[in-house]
Amino acid sequence: MSSVLSYESLVHAVAGAVGSVTAMTVFFPLDTARLRLQVDEKRKSKTTHMVLLEIIKEEGLLAPYRGWFPVISSLCCSNFVYFYTFNSLKAVWVKGQRSTTGKDLVVGFVAGVVNVLLTTPLWVVNTRLKLQGAKFRNEDIVPTNYKGIIDAFHQIIRDEGILALWNGTFPSLLLVFNPAIQFMFYEGLKRQLLKKRMKLSSLDVFIIGAIAKAIATTVTYPMQTVQSILRFGRHRLNPENRTLGSLRNVLYLLHQRVRRFGIMGLYKGLEAKLLQTVLTAALMFLVYEKLTAATFTVMGLKSAG
Repeated sequence: MSSVLSYESLVHAVAGAVGSVTAMTVFFPLDTARLRLQVDEKRKSKTTHMVLLEIIKEEGLLAPYRGWFPVISSLCCSNFVYFYTFNSLKAVWVKGQRSTTGKDLVVGFVAGVVNVLLTTPLWVVNTRLKLQGAKFRNEDIVPTNYKGIIDAFHQIIRDEGILALWNGTFPSLLLVFNPAIQFMFYEGLKRQLLKKRMKLSSLDVFIIGAIAKAIATTVTYPMQTVQSILRFGRHRLNPENRTLGSLRNVLYLLHQRVRRFGIMGLYKGLEAKLLQTVLTAALMFLVYEKLTAATFTVMGLKSAG
């Protein structure tokens, strides 16, 4: 129990949250482009820079940063939960021994499940706020009119029921493999490099963070597209039985995507997603590692390996 409630776990959680917020803020416009490409199926522009130029031209210079606060709030909570759970479980299981790739994957998966169940309502709300006011090419999308985070929660519960806040939970649970795969590769690459040198440089951390996230993102991207559509929840298509994003709905959306756009339709927006997530993850890990190391040094504590 002391490992779960330890100061070390809190340091990891805060550092992870600060790192993720910093990185997401820097690369936020790339995430805006990715979300538009995933949700607005009839948008003709395929490249990230063309989508961003369209958004700025049609909606204003600050439009790529629309929804920044709810996204950052959700990301901060989400990464705090994930890093706290991951490092607490790792401390309990490893207990001073050297961790393994298999243990990192299992711990990452469990931490991801906890994170999804606790924070999905925040992501449903911020997805809708981020797309509010957007000029869509797809006529099947029903517009929203939320005044803020609290009003969005209120309207969703009133109009769609409380379970609508967990729309997309099923694909989200499948997507816990994304951070689990990311952490498995990140920790594994870090261990390999530490065999050859005493300390990792900033560039080492940045590169292995980028590689780990690129692998995880490419493997799980089709499910991320389905997750975005279900969280947005404003398509007129297939309105029945959308609660929680059941297996039937996931398969339906995957089938529709392939039927209308071919197999590459599942990867629409991947370029923007890779640019955003790889750079964000690399910078996040860099800030996380530097912040935890500095905190442990100042407090005279030793970080668990």
